[in-house]
Amino acid sequence: MQTYKAPLRDMRFVLHELHDSASLTRLHGLEDVSPDLMDSILEEAAKVAEDVLLPINASGDEAGCVLENGVVRTPKGFRQAYDTFRAGGWTAVSADPRWGGQGLPESVNKLIEEMICSANLAFSLYPGLTHGAYQAIAAHGSDALKDRYLPKMIDGTWSGTMCLTEAHCGTDLGMLRTRAVPQADGSYRISGSKIFISAGEHDLTENIIHLVLARMPDAPPGTRGISLFLVPKFIPTDDGRPGARNGVICTAIEHKMGIKGSATCQLTFEDATGWLVGAPNKGLANMFTMMNSERLSVGIQGLGAAETSYQSAVTYARDRIQGRSLAGVKDPEKAADPIIVHPDVRRMLLTIRAYTEGCRALGGWVSRQLDEMERANDPEVRKHAEDFTALMTPVVKALFTDLGFEATNIGMQVYGGHGYIRDHGMEQLVRDARISMIYEGTNGIQALDLVGRKLPQGAGRMLRTFFHPVNDFIERNSGHPMLGDMIKGFGKAFGALQLATAQIAAKGMADPEEAGAAATEYLRLFGLVAVGFMWARSAVIAVEKLARPDADTAFYKAKLTTARFYMERILPQVAGLLTAIKAGKTAMMEMEEAAF
Repeated sequence: MQTYKAPLRDMRFVLHELHDSASLTRLHGLEDVSPDLMDSILEEAAKVAEDVLLPINASGDEAGCVLENGVVRTPKGFRQAYDTFRAGGWTAVSADPRWGGQGLPESVNKLIEEMICSANLAFSLYPGLTHGAYQAIAAHGSDALKDRYLPKMIDGTWSGTMCLTEAHCGTDLGMLRTRAVPQADGSYRISGSKIFISAGEHDLTENIIHLVLARMPDAPPGTRGISLFLVPKFIPTDDGRPGARNGVICTAIEHKMGIKGSATCQLTFEDATGWLVGAPNKGLANMFTMMNSERLSVGIQGLGAAETSYQSAVTYARDRIQGRSLAGVKDPEKAADPIIVHPDVRRMLLTIRAYTEGCRALGGWVSRQLDEMERANDPEVRKHAEDFTALMTPVVKALFTDLGFEATNIGMQVYGGHGYIRDHGMEQLVRDARISMIYEGTNGIQALDLVGRKLPQGAGRMLRTFFHPVNDFIERNSGHPMLGDMIKGFGKAFGALQLATAQIAAKGMADPEEAGAAATEYLRLFGLVAVGFMWARSAVIAVEKLARPDADTAFYKAKLTTARFYMERILPQVAGLLTAIKAGKTAMMEMEEAAF
């Protein structure tokens, strides 16, 4: 069985100590959101994750979703769990109060997302996609669309999807063929087919609101001619109830290796009625509001899977007895010692822990900047936060999911032969985590976005939002009496990132293939340094707190030990990554195609 208890102590550390939640009260709409209120919300969310969602995770994987006469049935218990989830207001946490939301910080919402993903990754997609669709409609929809659809989506009565992919084109959306024909009443007739549509059809909500990319008859070719449309499963009546069935048909569900409780659908639109969201031919830009939100959320999926893998592996390592400690017998009353005494098992557990707590800290920084971007009174502060979140979005999506998949694999390794049989649930975590590296843009696409769009934008303007605070921290703390060596070591890794950035800037501008060849290694290097920054900051806080007589000694000592492990055993990877980046494109690009 999978083991999961929400890591509330570490979440409080990230929220309050590392990222100063008390200062959120200076932001618009958060004046009354105290740390105590945030803690109580997280505690209640933990109960839902542990008591409602976790118990149906394995059974949902076993049963999967079923398509019956055009209707998808979710696994047993999902409908009841969703009703409990919706009734508790969890679909409305960070949504705008104007349409019934609670208006709480994204800093809190992302931690709740993590709990949901840890407990039941498949379930998380249903409310997660609805939240992203809400954000896109709120940002770009007409007042009429907002007033009609957002209250129902926020309270969870209706759900949302994003319909981009078609069978002949994946990331290259310029080739999409779905058509939108204008009607005299201002609506459009949408016709075409979409694949890989998460939560595209299910029995959890009374209506499903699809955000669909399509082309108008006179649209220019490529991505410049894509528009965004809202297409409901049922057309609402004047009093806001689901009315006539629209021309949206689920023709199949994908049979996947993981997240089987999430319905991944093939949808056909047959003269379905839809309404334009935003300006004509600006659909891809408008859809990026949802896509960027989902990319951050998919990163959180990787983090959530890693946390459950860690807790499950630790539980098993404490219980499983095998062999004796290399330092001498630890438990003479038993036939063998628990495997947690062995150095290699500890290496595996500490690796997962360092990944998980480091990514949680970095995700906390990004979500905090989302709050600044949306609520700060100063336009310059909002712009700075917007640049930072744009820069970090591909890093969070790709790094968190790469490390999340690694963490589930490592966790399964701790179990040995018991890891790949179904009884313990570890192989499910591996299967569930694997897709997160692919959907919402493969991690290679995220790396290209980082080096091709984010780095050069504004002559490095976005980069400065990360480089400047890191450099300032190193200058302030390199002489730290207890952590000076750690900070200096981190400084060398940051220097490697600076050299890699310069290398890509110099070669990539002259030859785009050079930037493309280095992209994946560069994103990994960037991400490891970013997580290292979080660990360095955490270590400084831990030392300060341990000097106090009322310190939570066990917590802060563990934080310091894990920080040291990260700096000594994981961060040195940046040296090899820098070497690979410096090698350039030749070895991978000179091979003749026929030779592969």
